[in-house]
Amino acid sequence: MKKLLLALSIVTASSLSAQFFSTGTVTLGSSGMTVKMVTSSTNVTLTLTGTSTGYLGLGFGGTGNSGGMASGVDGFIYNSNSTTNSNLDYTFAGIGATPNADPSQDWTITSNTTNGGMRTIVATRSLAGGSGDTAFTNSNSSINIFYAVGPSLTLQNSYHSARGYAVLTRNSVLGTNDIATENKAIALYPNPARETVNFKNADKIKSVEIYETTGRKVKSVELKSSELTVAELSAGTYYLELQLKDGTKAYEKLIKE
Repeated sequence: MKKLLLALSIVTASSLSAQFFSTGTVTLGSSGMTVKMVTSSTNVTLTLTGTSTGYLGLGFGGTGNSGGMASGVDGFIYNSNSTTNSNLDYTFAGIGATPNADPSQDWTITSNTTNGGMRTIVATRSLAGGSGDTAFTNSNSSINIFYAVGPSLTLQNSYHSARGYAVLTRNSVLGTNDIATENKAIALYPNPARETVNFKNADKIKSVEIYETTGRKVKSVELKSSELTVAELSAGTYYLELQLKDGTKAYEKLIKE
């Protein structure tokens, strides 16, 4: 077996044995928001849902007005100034004051979708973040948060239609389960395939490399759409290495008819 295939097998095995800690999906009071945070050995992934017509804000730390919105506290806020990777990382300036966007934006949105008036945002950053950011640990420790949802996407002086405080409790989960879920989210179909394959949630994928079972790379593609042509491949089994936009990798098995 080729060294490259062996390396891919080692990476996959290491990923499957990795330990993650997850809060699960938590409903945030009567705000209509939910939050989920998952940490790995290197990153934290935030999944936030709420109204598509208002700003959605989280602060990390504190359990009341003085501890929550105090000047200097770290936050994540999706608002009218947010684009794919800008103006998401904020520092609170005190009660009644508009939070300030951090000079260094460390959160990266990997998915931003709306359906039925609800927005779902998935964002990631390193555990440490940047200057002034809350440093998360990959452990079963609790995370204190405060939250707010605005009546519009315009970020104002703490003007909100709902707010509150919560404690997120993390539990250990097997990396196998998380990776299986993620692989399912970007699964390719049809499989087996003859002419083309499609990827569900292709917007998460940056590039695809196709390997034979011997470990020889036969094709490398910068994915521009959800469809990938495989007509030129000979019948057989192939392994796809998916480079995701968040910097991680995933693997899929393809059977070519």
